[in-house]
Amino acid sequence: MMENGGYVGQYGDDGGYMEQEEEWEREGLLDPAWEKQQKKTFTAWCNSHLRKAGTSIDNIEDDFRNGLKLMLLLEVISGETLPKPDRGKMRFHKIANVNKALDFIASKGVKLVSIGAEEIVDGNLKMTLGMIWTIILRFAIQDISVEEMTAKEGLLLWCQRKTAPYKNVNVQNFHLSFKDGLAFCALIHRHRPDLIDYSKLSKDNPLENLNTAFDVAEKYLDIPRMLDPDDLINTPKPDERAIMTYVSCYYHAFQGAQQAETAANRICKVLKVNQENERLMEEYERLASDLLEWIRRTMPWLNSRQSDSTLAGVQKKLEEYRTYRRKHKPPRVEQKAKLETNFNTLQTKLRLSNRPAYMPTEGKMVSDITNAWKGLEHAEKSFEEWLLAETMRLERLEHLAQKFKHKADTHEDWTKGKEEMLQSQDFRNCKLNELKALKKKHEAFESDLAAHQDRVEQIAAIAQELNTLEYHDCASVNARCQRICDQWDRLGVLTQRRCQGLDEAERILEKIDLLHLEFAKRAAPFNNWLDGAREDLVDMFIVHTMEEIQGLIQAHDQFKATLGEADKEFNVIIGLVRDAEAIVKQEQVPGGLVNPYTTLSADLISRKWSEVRALVPQRDQTLANELRKQQNNEMLRRQFAEKANAVGPWIERQMDAVTAIGMGISGSLEEQLHRLKEYEQAVYAYKPSIEELEKIHQSVQESMIFENRYTHYTMETLRVGWEQLLTSINRNINEVENQILTRDSKGITQEQLTEFRSSFNHFDKNRTGRLAPEEFKSCLVSLGYSIGKDKQGDMDFQRILAVVDPNSSGYVQFDAFLDFMTRESTDTDTAEQVIDSFRILASDRPYILPDELRRELPPDQAEYCIQRMPPYKGPNAIPGALDYMSFSTALYGESDL
Repeated sequence: MMENGGYVGQYGDDGGYMEQEEEWEREGLLDPAWEKQQKKTFTAWCNSHLRKAGTSIDNIEDDFRNGLKLMLLLEVISGETLPKPDRGKMRFHKIANVNKALDFIASKGVKLVSIGAEEIVDGNLKMTLGMIWTIILRFAIQDISVEEMTAKEGLLLWCQRKTAPYKNVNVQNFHLSFKDGLAFCALIHRHRPDLIDYSKLSKDNPLENLNTAFDVAEKYLDIPRMLDPDDLINTPKPDERAIMTYVSCYYHAFQGAQQAETAANRICKVLKVNQENERLMEEYERLASDLLEWIRRTMPWLNSRQSDSTLAGVQKKLEEYRTYRRKHKPPRVEQKAKLETNFNTLQTKLRLSNRPAYMPTEGKMVSDITNAWKGLEHAEKSFEEWLLAETMRLERLEHLAQKFKHKADTHEDWTKGKEEMLQSQDFRNCKLNELKALKKKHEAFESDLAAHQDRVEQIAAIAQELNTLEYHDCASVNARCQRICDQWDRLGVLTQRRCQGLDEAERILEKIDLLHLEFAKRAAPFNNWLDGAREDLVDMFIVHTMEEIQGLIQAHDQFKATLGEADKEFNVIIGLVRDAEAIVKQEQVPGGLVNPYTTLSADLISRKWSEVRALVPQRDQTLANELRKQQNNEMLRRQFAEKANAVGPWIERQMDAVTAIGMGISGSLEEQLHRLKEYEQAVYAYKPSIEELEKIHQSVQESMIFENRYTHYTMETLRVGWEQLLTSINRNINEVENQILTRDSKGITQEQLTEFRSSFNHFDKNRTGRLAPEEFKSCLVSLGYSIGKDKQGDMDFQRILAVVDPNSSGYVQFDAFLDFMTRESTDTDTAEQVIDSFRILASDRPYILPDELRRELPPDQAEYCIQRMPPYKGPNAIPGALDYMSFSTALYGESDL
């Protein structure tokens, strides 16, 4: 501040009072009306304070001459006690009293130049006005400070801000801007709209405007009239000291309301941030609970291995699983991505608003959701593998069950009547040739019985395999197998007994028809061969590869190669019958056409041979159809592999590109965000390729194809890769948006951001987008952050780590790192600021009442405070008192409230 031969302009003046006026007078610029205006205004101002002491002045240059009322004025406005005045009436007594007043003014840091006690005692009006102006500046205007401006500039800025919304008001100074009275009316209406109807005022009625403002201020605001409306209107340039003095009374009258308004605005801002954060926390809790509950409900179904043990039942479960993957899971994938995005955004907002990090309810951390999701994916993979394995197992079981039934039916058809035949005693009354015939017949039967031993063993082996594979109807299979085995044992016993009976009778009956016997011997194995061939030709089969069907075709071709020899054997057997018929006809042997050694006949052998020959081309056709099916399966394998070998690398390339952008290696954040959204659009545009692949995959599964040597990609790995790509894009977009939010709110430059990103990436060796604690420490050191290697340095680093990794995940994300690097330079609201705001609303009391909150704050925010503030339990507490200090510290995580 510069001295100018008088009062130093510390409070808004530009120089010494007397020197300034003398300069204006020399230049012919001093308006005599100014002195008149000052005298009136300063007198009214002094009386507004002196009335508190029960006195007043009438003539400002005379009533202060003895110094008594001057000292009294200073005591009233300062609240301090001056030295005891001299009560004598001599001139030196008066000078002593005025000097005591001037010394008190000087003790307040005010330099008085050219103003002496003698001039005041002599009644010098100019000097007296200068002294009063000095007192007004020091005690009424000095403390007015807006945005660290001088008192005069601060008072002017206060007027400009308060009157800015009003029509026809443009406050630029303290003389011409107030002449029409609208500025005074606007100041009153801004703070007390109930006292003046501003809409009815006109710029063309300055006298009415001034009188309205002065009357209302005097009546309702206890501000006496200090200005004369006529003087203001008729003076070309009114005195700014007089107007400043009067306007300062308005400032002080409204100062309490101004502080309350400022305090209320700060509280509302803080509460609004807190309410929005709580809404995001509740939204996170709701989404997390819903997703975890869905996973909890889904897991028992995926972990279940219960089925009705039928192929149709398992195929139905497989279709249900496909529906789950197509319809039910995709919305949950989006929900999980949204959950993670909301959580990151919330943590960013909490950091930016100087709030403690959000800790979700136990069991609902992002890590809990990630672990639950991994468990779900593991269960899905296991469930699908079980379904496919169960399908193969049940398909084989169905095949074995049909094969068991077919062989059992054939065997039981053969055994019909055999027990009755073996138990017959017909040989007891036979002739010799008949007995021999019965014996030969029995020998043939024994041969046939031995030939059937293999079939019985096959039936038992199939039953055993069905038991091993846990066939659902094992009980009936076992019962039938047991009946066949029991019957087989009985047949063996009965056969032995009949053989013994025939041997006993053989001593009498020896003649036998050798020709018929030869037929029986050759026809029996041939007939058995025919039965076996017929069974093989109609045997059901199941294959899954080209190699298996080609093996069956090769075996069938080998069988066909044996048909030539079989045809020769058939002709030999039929030739025996023809020879026998010729001998019987030639020799006229009674009953000679009946073969006593076998029940087989030439017609039966011929019919079976015809059936076998007819079944051969049918088998050819069946194998050809299966070959075409396997060829089609091979085509499906190639189709799937071709598409998968294109989709898989595409997903991997997109993932690499998104990861590279997420590292922030090049370009501004807006450019990174733009490229990420372009990738997001490209990924969604690529979705038809995934859907097409799903259709091919469904055809592959429906065709019972369980392996594909043409690709290492499976549908499951592609699904997971696709979901991970979508999640990665979403997460990177969210991280970039949060970085933009942090950058803009912190006011950091692109160069600073680039430096932080470059340093972060340098230590992020694995390109994971996060730093381990030791990597983070090295990064801080590289940026010039001092961290000692002693115990204190370790403690400092642990405190920093608690800030950037509040959830103790073991890693530092880039947005938390960025927030930490810029935190110290930001201006954020604090608990102390909120406490100070509440203290203003509470009139400096340590507690606040509900009615005060409802009066000063919007309804929703007032109720928010009332519901959460604990009762005040300090000294002098009254009913209903609330503890705003604990509430404020709790907002910033500084208490356990």
